[in-house]
Amino acid sequence: MADNEMSERDHKKLGRELDLFTFSDTVGKGLPLFTEKGAAIYRELERFVIDEEIKRGYMHVKTPDIAKLDLYKKSGHYPHYKDSMYPPIVTDDDEFMLRPMTCPHHFELYLSKPRSYRELPMRIAELAQLYRYEQSGELMGLQRVRTFCLADAHIVCASEEQAAEEVSQALNLIEYIAGVFGLSYGKDYRYRLSLGDVSNTVKYYKNDAAWEKSEKLLREVLEKRDGKYIEAKDEAAFYGPKIDVQMKNANGKEDTAFTVQYDFCMPDRFDLTYVASDGSKKRAFVVHRSSIGAIERIMAFLIEKYAGAFPLWLSPIQVRVLPVSEKQAAYGKEIVSMLKNERIRAEMDDSAETLGKRIRAGKVEKIPYLVVVGDEEVNSQTITVESRDKGKLPAQKCEEFLSRIREEIRSRGSV
Repeated sequence: MADNEMSERDHKKLGRELDLFTFSDTVGKGLPLFTEKGAAIYRELERFVIDEEIKRGYMHVKTPDIAKLDLYKKSGHYPHYKDSMYPPIVTDDDEFMLRPMTCPHHFELYLSKPRSYRELPMRIAELAQLYRYEQSGELMGLQRVRTFCLADAHIVCASEEQAAEEVSQALNLIEYIAGVFGLSYGKDYRYRLSLGDVSNTVKYYKNDAAWEKSEKLLREVLEKRDGKYIEAKDEAAFYGPKIDVQMKNANGKEDTAFTVQYDFCMPDRFDLTYVASDGSKKRAFVVHRSSIGAIERIMAFLIEKYAGAFPLWLSPIQVRVLPVSEKQAAYGKEIVSMLKNERIRAEMDDSAETLGKRIRAGKVEKIPYLVVVGDEEVNSQTITVESRDKGKLPAQKCEEFLSRIREEIRSRGSV
């Protein structure tokens, strides 16, 4: 990608030009503020991942953004992770933390009652707001922020074999989601097997045998798929190795977008057990995974991938209606109302600018469909449609247009 094209695709530049998000020094560095348009994309991504995960057997839950410091001491994130955590909040003689991750919360949910092998694998998922104190020099637009919403999940399994299968299923989900976004393996993303370093007992949980076994398990999962991946030492989580999905931004910098992790530490720390078929109590196995990563980070990747020209289902404004003059405004309002009733993000531009200027403005804003209505359209009860991707379309009835875009949204452009 040429330097000028990379610059034009930079999500920080496009986010400002398309009015998607902003930052305020008064609010704080690394704390994004999403406009109405940016929030529309955010909601679509949230709905997409929740619906898809529920279809695949995930239980979506809701847990608090804050917890007692004791929880993170129990999990080992504190002190292992404390440099990336906000300082404790002291109140009522207790210390609380803004959460940097959801796993301890989900494990406490699991522990809320005895569990049977019949319930496993148990896929506990959440779109969770997290807080991490990234260094100022590391902050970059939406790609690296201090608060973000992670599509997180923790899968409690009855055996290593079941855990390996769940890792593979998680990768299937990630590849499906990437495909919906139009991302292809090898071109837009690649797998990295992130390994630990058993000699680094400060950074990593001490259990040499478990590290060797779990790294072998993830390596075998990748080999069974197609064997195309790279390895990176000293990039694992403190509690186990992981498979990272690596993507490059418009500036050529590679970041982790999604991840699947094998955890041999937390089942011991939280005493995660289940009742086996013979009535005995057995230790569970855990897989951590993120299907879509952080909403903020995937938004940054997608803004750059599409250069701001989002597919219809993700576009903040899906249809803009342009009456030629004030005389057609009432008809234009009828069309907007009909579209909104069908949950289409539609609006009308009946400003005093010429029609030509309003059409150009719509194209600059990369709106998928511009609907023009003049006297002829009012008289025939039709519309003239300008498609961003297909050019001018034949005159058609509103119902015909509505049917077309409903299907395009439903299929997320895969028709």
